[in-house]
Amino acid sequence: MYAILDIETTGGKFNEEGITEIAIYKFDGHTVVDQFISLVNPEREIQPFVVNLTGINSNMLRTAPKFYEVAKRIVEITEDCIIVAHNSEFDYRILRTEFSRLGFDFERKTLCTVELSKQIMPEQESYSLGKLTRALGIPVSDRHRASGDALATVKLFKILLAKDLSKQIIQDAVKAEPKYKLSTNHKHIIDDIPSITGVYYLHDTYGKIIFIGKSKNIKNRVNQHFTSSSPKSKKLQKQVAAVTYEATGSELVALLKESAEIKRNKPSFNRSLRKNSFTHALYSFVDANGYINLKVEAADGRKKAITTFTNYQSGKQFLLNMIEKFNLCPKLVGLDATKKACYKYANNECEGACIEEESAEAYNLRVQEVITANSFDNQNFILIDKGRAVDEHSVLLIENGIFKGLGYYDLNYQITNRKVLESIITPMENNRDTLHIIQSFLRKNKQIKRINLTE
Repeated sequence: MYAILDIETTGGKFNEEGITEIAIYKFDGHTVVDQFISLVNPEREIQPFVVNLTGINSNMLRTAPKFYEVAKRIVEITEDCIIVAHNSEFDYRILRTEFSRLGFDFERKTLCTVELSKQIMPEQESYSLGKLTRALGIPVSDRHRASGDALATVKLFKILLAKDLSKQIIQDAVKAEPKYKLSTNHKHIIDDIPSITGVYYLHDTYGKIIFIGKSKNIKNRVNQHFTSSSPKSKKLQKQVAAVTYEATGSELVALLKESAEIKRNKPSFNRSLRKNSFTHALYSFVDANGYINLKVEAADGRKKAITTFTNYQSGKQFLLNMIEKFNLCPKLVGLDATKKACYKYANNECEGACIEEESAEAYNLRVQEVITANSFDNQNFILIDKGRAVDEHSVLLIENGIFKGLGYYDLNYQITNRKVLESIITPMENNRDTLHIIQSFLRKNKQIKRINLTE
Protein backbone atom coordinates (compact mmCIF):
# COMPACT_ATOMS: atom_id res chain seq x y z
CA MET A 1 0.00 0.00 0.00
CA TYR A 2 1.26 3.48 -0.86
CA ALA A 3 0.55 6.95 0.56
CA ILE A 4 1.16 9.32 -2.34
CA LEU A 5 1.44 12.86 -1.06
CA ASP A 6 2.42 16.44 -1.72
CA ILE A 7 3.11 19.21 0.76
CA GLU A 8 3.14 22.99 0.33
CA THR A 9 5.19 24.95 2.87
CA THR A 10 5.85 28.48 4.08
CA GLY A 11 9.40 28.46 2.71
CA GLY A 12 12.17 29.87 4.86
CA LYS A 13 15.26 28.52 6.58
CA PHE A 14 16.05 24.80 6.57
CA ASN A 15 13.93 22.93 9.17
CA GLU A 16 12.08 26.12 10.10
CA GLU A 17 9.44 25.74 7.40
CA GLY A 18 5.83 24.99 8.26
CA ILE A 19 3.18 23.09 6.29
CA THR A 20 0.47 25.23 4.64
CA GLU A 21 -1.31 22.46 2.72
CA ILE A 22 -1.13 18.66 2.55
CA ALA A 23 -2.77 16.12 0.23
CA ILE A 24 -2.45 12.35 0.71
CA TYR A 25 -3.91 9.71 -1.61
CA LYS A 26 -3.83 6.15 -0.27
CA PHE A 27 -3.14 3.98 -3.32
CA ASP A 28 -3.29 0.18 -3.47
CA GLY A 29 -1.32 -0.07 -6.72
CA HIS A 30 -4.47 0.19 -8.84
CA THR A 31 -6.90 2.71 -7.36
CA VAL A 32 -7.09 5.41 -4.71
CA VAL A 33 -8.82 3.85 -1.68
CA ASP A 34 -8.68 6.82 0.73
CA GLN A 35 -7.64 10.46 0.69
CA PHE A 36 -6.91 13.39 3.00
CA ILE A 37 -6.62 16.99 1.77
CA SER A 38 -6.37 19.99 4.07
CA LEU A 39 -4.99 23.49 4.40
CA VAL A 40 -2.86 23.81 7.54
CA ASN A 41 -2.24 26.87 9.70
CA PRO A 42 1.58 26.95 9.97
CA GLU A 43 1.61 29.51 12.78
CA ARG A 44 4.38 31.41 10.99
CA GLU A 45 4.80 33.78 8.07
CA ILE A 46 4.66 32.58 4.46
CA GLN A 47 7.50 33.75 2.23
CA PRO A 48 6.27 36.17 -0.50
CA PHE A 49 7.66 34.05 -3.36
CA VAL A 50 5.71 31.04 -2.03
CA VAL A 51 2.49 33.08 -1.97
CA ASN A 52 3.10 33.99 -5.62
CA LEU A 53 3.85 30.37 -6.55
CA THR A 54 0.99 28.60 -4.73
CA GLY A 55 -1.59 31.33 -4.26
CA ILE A 56 -1.86 30.33 -0.58
CA ASN A 57 -1.75 33.36 1.75
CA SER A 58 -2.06 33.91 5.51
CA ASN A 59 -5.70 35.07 5.28
CA MET A 60 -6.67 31.68 3.79
CA LEU A 61 -5.05 29.85 6.70
CA ARG A 62 -6.40 31.78 9.69
CA THR A 63 -9.24 29.33 10.30
CA ALA A 64 -7.39 26.25 8.96
CA PRO A 65 -6.52 23.48 11.46
CA LYS A 66 -3.06 23.59 13.02
CA PHE A 67 -0.74 20.65 12.37
CA TYR A 68 -1.41 18.97 15.74
CA GLU A 69 -5.11 18.85 14.79
CA VAL A 70 -4.47 16.86 11.59
CA ALA A 71 -1.49 14.82 12.84
CA LYS A 72 -3.58 11.83 13.96
CA ARG A 73 -5.28 11.58 10.54
CA ILE A 74 -1.87 11.70 8.81
CA VAL A 75 -0.57 8.89 11.02
CA GLU A 76 -3.67 6.77 10.34
CA ILE A 77 -3.76 7.19 6.54
CA THR A 78 -0.01 6.51 6.16
CA GLU A 79 0.17 3.57 8.58
CA ASP A 80 1.75 0.45 6.97
CA CYS A 81 2.21 2.47 3.77
CA ILE A 82 5.23 3.44 1.70
CA ILE A 83 5.25 7.23 1.28
CA VAL A 84 5.57 8.20 -2.39
CA ALA A 85 6.32 11.75 -3.45
CA HIS A 86 8.02 13.70 -6.22
CA ASN A 87 11.26 14.52 -4.39
CA SER A 88 10.21 12.49 -1.36
CA GLU A 89 13.31 13.56 0.61
CA PHE A 90 11.83 17.06 0.94
CA ASP A 91 8.23 16.05 1.79
CA TYR A 92 9.33 13.37 4.25
CA ARG A 93 11.77 15.76 5.97
CA ILE A 94 9.02 18.38 6.38
CA LEU A 95 6.61 15.79 7.83
CA ARG A 96 9.21 14.46 10.27
CA THR A 97 10.06 18.04 11.32
CA GLU A 98 6.40 18.83 12.07
CA PHE A 99 5.94 15.60 14.04
CA SER A 100 9.18 16.13 15.97
CA ARG A 101 7.81 19.51 17.15
CA LEU A 102 5.00 17.49 18.71
CA GLY A 103 7.48 15.08 20.29
CA PHE A 104 6.49 12.24 17.94
CA ASP A 105 8.97 10.16 15.95
CA PHE A 106 7.30 9.73 12.54
CA GLU A 107 8.93 6.95 10.48
CA ARG A 108 7.84 5.50 7.17
CA LYS A 109 9.56 3.89 4.18
CA THR A 110 9.73 6.25 1.19
CA LEU A 111 9.85 6.13 -2.60
CA CYS A 112 10.85 9.06 -4.78
CA THR A 113 9.19 9.35 -8.20
CA VAL A 114 12.06 11.59 -9.39
CA GLU A 115 14.58 8.79 -8.77
CA LEU A 116 12.22 6.10 -10.10
CA SER A 117 11.62 8.14 -13.27
CA LYS A 118 15.36 8.49 -13.85
CA GLN A 119 15.81 4.71 -13.51
CA ILE A 120 12.79 3.63 -15.57
CA MET A 121 12.65 6.47 -18.13
CA PRO A 122 16.27 7.58 -18.66
CA GLU A 123 15.34 9.08 -22.03
CA GLN A 124 13.36 11.99 -20.49
CA GLU A 125 14.85 15.46 -20.89
CA SER A 126 13.62 16.75 -17.51
CA TYR A 127 12.34 15.16 -14.31
CA SER A 128 10.51 18.14 -12.83
CA LEU A 129 6.87 17.24 -12.18
CA GLY A 130 5.57 19.86 -14.63
CA LYS A 131 7.79 18.86 -17.56
CA LEU A 132 7.51 15.13 -16.88
CA THR A 133 3.70 15.17 -16.77
CA ARG A 134 3.63 17.27 -19.95
CA ALA A 135 5.96 14.84 -21.76
CA LEU A 136 3.86 11.85 -20.66
CA GLY A 137 0.52 13.50 -21.48
CA ILE A 138 -0.66 13.49 -17.83
CA PRO A 139 -3.36 16.12 -17.29
CA VAL A 140 -2.63 18.36 -14.28
CA SER A 141 -4.98 20.81 -12.58
CA ASP A 142 -4.11 23.07 -9.63
CA ARG A 143 -0.36 23.03 -10.31
CA HIS A 144 1.69 23.98 -7.20
CA ARG A 145 -1.22 23.10 -4.96
CA ALA A 146 -0.99 19.96 -2.82
CA SER A 147 -4.04 18.16 -4.24
CA GLY A 148 -3.20 18.84 -7.90
CA ASP A 149 0.46 17.85 -7.57
CA ALA A 150 -0.32 14.75 -5.46
CA LEU A 151 -2.92 13.56 -7.99
CA ALA A 152 -0.43 14.11 -10.84
CA THR A 153 2.08 12.03 -8.84
CA VAL A 154 -0.53 9.24 -8.51
CA LYS A 155 -0.89 9.18 -12.32
CA LEU A 156 2.89 9.29 -12.80
CA PHE A 157 3.35 6.45 -10.30
CA LYS A 158 0.79 4.33 -12.20
CA ILE A 159 2.84 4.80 -15.38
CA LEU A 160 6.06 3.90 -13.54
CA LEU A 161 4.47 0.70 -12.18
CA ALA A 162 3.44 -0.30 -15.73
CA LYS A 163 6.87 0.53 -17.18
CA ASP A 164 8.79 -1.33 -14.43
CA LEU A 165 9.37 -4.62 -16.25
CA SER A 166 11.74 -5.88 -13.55
CA LYS A 167 8.86 -5.41 -11.03
CA GLN A 168 11.31 -4.08 -8.46
CA ILE A 169 8.75 -1.58 -7.12
CA ILE A 170 6.13 -4.20 -6.25
CA GLN A 171 8.73 -6.67 -4.95
CA ASP A 172 10.09 -4.02 -2.59
CA ALA A 173 6.52 -3.13 -1.53
CA VAL A 174 5.69 -6.76 -0.65
CA LYS A 175 9.00 -7.06 1.19
CA ALA A 176 8.11 -3.93 3.19
CA GLU A 177 4.65 -5.24 4.16
CA PRO A 178 4.41 -6.04 7.88
CA LYS A 179 4.73 -9.81 8.29
CA TYR A 180 1.29 -10.05 9.92
CA LYS A 181 -0.22 -8.76 6.67
CA LEU A 182 1.40 -11.51 4.60
CA SER A 183 -1.18 -14.27 4.55
CA THR A 184 -0.76 -18.01 4.54
CA ASN A 185 -4.55 -18.20 4.20
CA HIS A 186 -5.00 -18.47 0.44
CA LYS A 187 -8.70 -17.58 0.65
CA HIS A 188 -7.81 -14.14 2.04
CA ILE A 189 -5.38 -13.62 -0.84
CA ILE A 190 -7.93 -14.65 -3.50
CA ASP A 191 -10.63 -12.41 -2.00
CA ASP A 192 -8.51 -9.34 -2.82
CA ILE A 193 -7.97 -10.28 -6.49
CA PRO A 194 -10.45 -9.02 -9.11
CA SER A 195 -11.85 -11.03 -12.04
CA ILE A 196 -10.06 -9.06 -14.75
CA THR A 197 -7.59 -9.54 -17.61
CA GLY A 198 -4.01 -9.03 -16.52
CA VAL A 199 -0.70 -10.37 -15.28
CA TYR A 200 -0.30 -11.71 -11.74
CA TYR A 201 2.76 -12.24 -9.55
CA LEU A 202 3.15 -14.79 -6.75
CA HIS A 203 5.61 -13.64 -4.04
CA ASP A 204 7.40 -15.43 -1.24
CA THR A 205 7.81 -13.93 2.26
CA TYR A 206 10.85 -11.94 1.10
CA GLY A 207 8.80 -10.22 -1.63
CA LYS A 208 10.62 -12.10 -4.39
CA ILE A 209 8.51 -13.09 -7.40
CA ILE A 210 8.45 -16.88 -7.68
CA PHE A 211 5.82 -17.19 -10.43
CA ILE A 212 4.39 -14.93 -13.15
CA GLY A 213 1.21 -15.75 -15.06
CA LYS A 214 -1.47 -14.09 -17.16
CA SER A 215 -5.16 -14.71 -17.57
CA LYS A 216 -8.40 -13.21 -18.87
CA ASN A 217 -9.67 -13.86 -15.31
CA ILE A 218 -6.77 -13.61 -12.87
CA LYS A 219 -8.94 -14.40 -9.83
CA ASN A 220 -9.96 -17.79 -11.28
CA ARG A 221 -6.43 -18.53 -12.44
CA VAL A 222 -4.82 -17.80 -9.06
CA ASN A 223 -7.56 -19.87 -7.39
CA GLN A 224 -6.58 -22.81 -9.65
CA HIS A 225 -2.97 -22.53 -8.41
CA PHE A 226 -4.19 -22.72 -4.81
CA THR A 227 -6.64 -25.60 -5.30
CA SER A 228 -4.61 -27.83 -7.64
CA SER A 229 -3.19 -31.00 -6.12
CA SER A 230 -0.32 -31.43 -8.59
CA PRO A 231 3.16 -31.75 -7.02
CA LYS A 232 4.30 -28.42 -8.54
CA SER A 233 1.18 -26.59 -7.28
CA LYS A 234 1.55 -28.02 -3.77
CA LYS A 235 5.16 -26.84 -3.64
CA LEU A 236 4.10 -23.42 -4.91
CA GLN A 237 1.28 -23.16 -2.35
CA LYS A 238 3.72 -23.63 0.53
CA GLN A 239 5.89 -20.72 -0.62
CA VAL A 240 3.31 -18.09 -1.61
CA ALA A 241 2.90 -15.27 0.92
CA ALA A 242 1.34 -12.59 -1.30
CA VAL A 243 -0.12 -12.04 -4.77
CA THR A 244 0.08 -8.79 -6.69
CA TYR A 245 -1.29 -8.10 -10.15
CA GLU A 246 -1.33 -5.63 -13.01
CA ALA A 247 -4.51 -4.99 -14.96
CA THR A 248 -3.90 -4.88 -18.73
CA GLY A 249 -7.42 -4.88 -20.22
CA SER A 250 -5.97 -6.47 -23.34
CA GLU A 251 -5.09 -10.17 -23.48
CA LEU A 252 -2.38 -9.41 -26.06
CA VAL A 253 -0.71 -6.92 -23.69
CA ALA A 254 -0.93 -9.52 -20.90
CA LEU A 255 0.76 -12.14 -23.10
CA LEU A 256 3.60 -9.77 -24.04
CA LYS A 257 4.15 -8.56 -20.48
CA GLU A 258 4.13 -12.11 -19.13
CA SER A 259 6.74 -13.21 -21.67
CA ALA A 260 9.02 -10.17 -21.14
CA GLU A 261 8.78 -10.25 -17.34
CA ILE A 262 9.47 -13.99 -17.09
CA LYS A 263 12.61 -13.51 -19.19
CA ARG A 264 13.74 -10.58 -17.05
CA ASN A 265 12.84 -11.87 -13.57
CA LYS A 266 13.42 -15.61 -14.14
CA PRO A 267 10.97 -16.80 -11.42
CA SER A 268 11.83 -20.21 -10.02
CA PHE A 269 8.44 -21.76 -10.93
CA ASN A 270 8.46 -20.46 -14.53
CA ARG A 271 11.38 -22.48 -15.85
CA SER A 272 9.46 -24.09 -18.73
CA LEU A 273 8.17 -20.72 -20.00
CA ARG A 274 11.60 -19.10 -20.32
CA LYS A 275 12.25 -20.98 -23.57
CA ASN A 276 10.98 -19.93 -27.01
CA SER A 277 7.19 -20.22 -27.25
CA PHE A 278 7.23 -21.65 -30.79
CA THR A 279 8.76 -24.66 -32.50
CA HIS A 280 7.90 -24.20 -36.20
CA ALA A 281 8.01 -21.40 -38.74
CA LEU A 282 6.84 -20.54 -42.26
CA TYR A 283 9.58 -20.09 -44.86
CA SER A 284 9.55 -19.30 -48.57
CA PHE A 285 11.79 -20.16 -51.49
CA VAL A 286 11.64 -19.92 -55.27
CA ASP A 287 11.80 -23.25 -57.12
CA ALA A 288 13.56 -24.01 -60.41
CA ASN A 289 10.44 -23.01 -62.38
CA GLY A 290 10.18 -19.57 -60.72
CA TYR A 291 7.25 -20.33 -58.38
CA ILE A 292 7.34 -19.09 -54.79
CA ASN A 293 6.94 -22.11 -52.51
CA LEU A 294 5.84 -21.94 -48.86
CA LYS A 295 6.80 -24.51 -46.27
CA VAL A 296 6.33 -25.03 -42.53
CA GLU A 297 9.51 -26.43 -40.95
CA ALA A 298 11.19 -26.64 -37.56
CA ALA A 299 12.19 -23.11 -36.53
CA ASP A 300 15.75 -22.26 -37.52
CA GLY A 301 17.23 -19.03 -36.15
CA ARG A 302 19.61 -18.81 -39.12
CA LYS A 303 16.74 -18.46 -41.59
CA LYS A 304 14.32 -15.56 -41.95
CA ALA A 305 10.80 -16.69 -41.02
CA ILE A 306 7.61 -15.15 -42.39
CA THR A 307 5.70 -16.11 -39.25
CA THR A 308 5.92 -18.72 -36.48
CA PHE A 309 3.76 -21.42 -34.91
CA THR A 310 3.50 -23.13 -31.54
CA ASN A 311 3.71 -26.56 -33.23
CA TYR A 312 3.65 -28.18 -36.66
CA GLN A 313 -0.08 -28.87 -36.51
CA SER A 314 -0.99 -25.20 -36.14
CA GLY A 315 1.38 -24.39 -39.02
CA LYS A 316 -0.27 -27.02 -41.21
CA GLN A 317 -3.73 -25.67 -40.37
CA PHE A 318 -2.54 -22.18 -41.31
CA LEU A 319 -1.42 -23.47 -44.73
CA LEU A 320 -4.74 -25.24 -45.29
CA ASN A 321 -6.52 -21.94 -44.56
CA MET A 322 -4.24 -20.07 -46.97
CA ILE A 323 -4.89 -22.68 -49.70
CA GLU A 324 -8.62 -21.97 -49.44
CA LYS A 325 -8.40 -18.20 -48.94
CA PHE A 326 -5.80 -17.43 -51.65
CA ASN A 327 -6.36 -20.40 -53.95
CA LEU A 328 -2.82 -21.71 -53.45
CA CYS A 329 -1.52 -25.04 -54.70
CA PRO A 330 -1.13 -27.75 -51.98
CA LYS A 331 1.96 -29.09 -53.74
CA LEU A 332 3.69 -25.67 -53.64
CA VAL A 333 3.05 -25.27 -49.90
CA GLY A 334 4.52 -28.68 -49.05
CA LEU A 335 1.24 -30.48 -48.30
CA ASP A 336 1.15 -32.74 -51.36
CA ALA A 337 4.23 -34.82 -52.19
CA THR A 338 3.02 -35.92 -55.65
CA LYS A 339 5.27 -35.43 -58.67
CA LYS A 340 2.23 -34.79 -60.87
CA ALA A 341 -0.73 -32.43 -60.48
CA CYS A 342 -1.93 -31.83 -56.92
CA TYR A 343 -5.13 -33.34 -55.50
CA LYS A 344 -7.05 -30.08 -55.96
CA TYR A 345 -6.29 -29.81 -59.66
CA ALA A 346 -8.42 -32.89 -60.44
CA ASN A 347 -11.41 -31.10 -58.82
CA ASN A 348 -10.75 -27.88 -60.74
CA GLU A 349 -9.81 -26.18 -57.46
CA CYS A 350 -6.20 -25.41 -58.43
CA GLU A 351 -5.16 -23.17 -61.32
CA GLY A 352 -2.38 -25.62 -62.24
CA ALA A 353 0.76 -23.97 -60.87
CA CYS A 354 1.87 -27.47 -59.85
CA ILE A 355 2.17 -28.49 -63.52
CA GLU A 356 3.12 -25.02 -64.82
CA GLU A 357 -0.33 -24.49 -66.32
CA GLU A 358 -0.70 -21.24 -64.42
CA SER A 359 2.13 -18.75 -64.95
CA ALA A 360 4.59 -18.15 -62.13
CA GLU A 361 3.87 -14.40 -62.32
CA ALA A 362 0.13 -14.86 -61.69
CA TYR A 363 0.58 -17.46 -58.96
CA ASN A 364 3.33 -15.53 -57.17
CA LEU A 365 1.10 -12.46 -56.82
CA ARG A 366 -1.24 -14.46 -54.58
CA VAL A 367 1.64 -15.97 -52.58
CA GLN A 368 3.06 -12.50 -52.07
CA GLU A 369 -0.29 -11.43 -50.61
CA VAL A 370 0.03 -14.21 -48.02
CA ILE A 371 3.59 -13.17 -47.17
CA THR A 372 2.69 -9.47 -46.85
CA ALA A 373 -0.37 -10.21 -44.72
CA ASN A 374 1.59 -12.38 -42.29
CA SER A 375 4.97 -10.68 -42.10
CA PHE A 376 5.89 -7.39 -40.43
CA ASP A 377 8.88 -6.75 -42.70
CA ASN A 378 9.49 -2.99 -43.24
CA GLN A 379 5.99 -2.19 -41.98
CA ASN A 380 5.05 0.71 -39.66
CA PHE A 381 1.77 0.43 -37.79
CA ILE A 382 0.05 0.46 -34.44
CA LEU A 383 -2.36 -2.08 -32.98
CA ILE A 384 -5.25 -0.77 -30.88
CA ASP A 385 -6.98 -2.97 -28.30
CA LYS A 386 -8.94 -2.67 -25.05
CA GLY A 387 -7.54 -0.61 -22.19
CA ARG A 388 -7.81 -0.97 -18.42
CA ALA A 389 -10.85 1.32 -18.25
CA VAL A 390 -13.75 2.23 -20.56
CA ASP A 391 -12.13 5.55 -21.57
CA GLU A 392 -8.75 3.99 -22.36
CA HIS A 393 -7.14 1.90 -25.13
CA SER A 394 -3.91 -0.08 -25.25
CA VAL A 395 -1.51 0.47 -28.15
CA LEU A 396 1.38 -1.57 -29.60
CA LEU A 397 3.95 0.07 -31.88
CA ILE A 398 5.66 -1.71 -34.78
CA GLU A 399 8.36 0.26 -36.63
CA ASN A 400 10.13 -1.16 -39.69
CA GLY A 401 8.78 -4.57 -38.75
CA ILE A 402 10.23 -4.34 -35.22
CA PHE A 403 8.11 -4.41 -32.06
CA LYS A 404 9.06 -1.22 -30.17
CA GLY A 405 6.80 -1.47 -27.11
CA LEU A 406 3.32 -0.83 -25.75
CA GLY A 407 1.37 1.66 -23.69
CA TYR A 408 -2.03 3.12 -22.87
CA TYR A 409 -3.81 6.29 -23.94
CA ASP A 410 -7.16 7.90 -23.26
CA LEU A 411 -9.61 8.64 -26.03
CA ASN A 412 -8.60 12.31 -26.35
CA TYR A 413 -5.10 11.51 -27.65
CA GLN A 414 -4.00 12.03 -31.25
CA ILE A 415 -2.51 8.56 -31.21
CA THR A 416 -1.00 8.70 -34.72
CA ASN A 417 1.18 11.66 -33.67
CA ARG A 418 4.71 10.18 -33.35
CA LYS A 419 5.73 12.38 -30.39
CA VAL A 420 2.62 11.47 -28.44
CA LEU A 421 3.18 7.79 -29.29
CA GLU A 422 6.79 7.83 -28.13
CA SER A 423 5.82 9.48 -24.81
CA ILE A 424 3.34 6.76 -23.83
CA ILE A 425 5.14 3.68 -25.19
CA THR A 426 7.07 1.52 -22.72
CA PRO A 427 10.06 0.23 -24.75
CA MET A 428 10.20 -3.56 -24.85
CA GLU A 429 12.63 -6.04 -26.33
CA ASN A 430 11.93 -7.19 -29.86
CA ASN A 431 12.67 -10.90 -30.09
CA ARG A 432 11.34 -14.01 -31.82
CA ASP A 433 8.90 -14.67 -28.98
CA THR A 434 7.31 -11.21 -29.07
CA LEU A 435 6.76 -11.40 -32.82
CA HIS A 436 5.34 -14.91 -32.46
CA ILE A 437 2.94 -13.78 -29.72
CA ILE A 438 1.69 -10.81 -31.76
CA GLN A 439 1.36 -12.66 -35.07
CA SER A 440 -0.34 -15.74 -33.64
CA PHE A 441 -2.72 -13.56 -31.60
CA LEU A 442 -3.67 -11.56 -34.69
CA ARG A 443 -4.41 -14.76 -36.62
CA LYS A 444 -6.98 -15.77 -34.00
CA ASN A 445 -8.35 -12.33 -33.07
CA LYS A 446 -9.51 -10.27 -36.00
CA GLN A 447 -11.09 -7.53 -33.85
CA ILE A 448 -7.74 -5.87 -33.09
CA LYS A 449 -7.63 -2.52 -34.91
CA ARG A 450 -4.58 -1.85 -37.06
CA ILE A 451 -3.56 1.66 -38.21
CA ASN A 452 -0.72 2.04 -40.69
CA LEU A 453 1.66 4.90 -39.90
CA THR A 454 2.96 7.30 -42.51
CA GLU A 455 6.06 9.44 -42.20
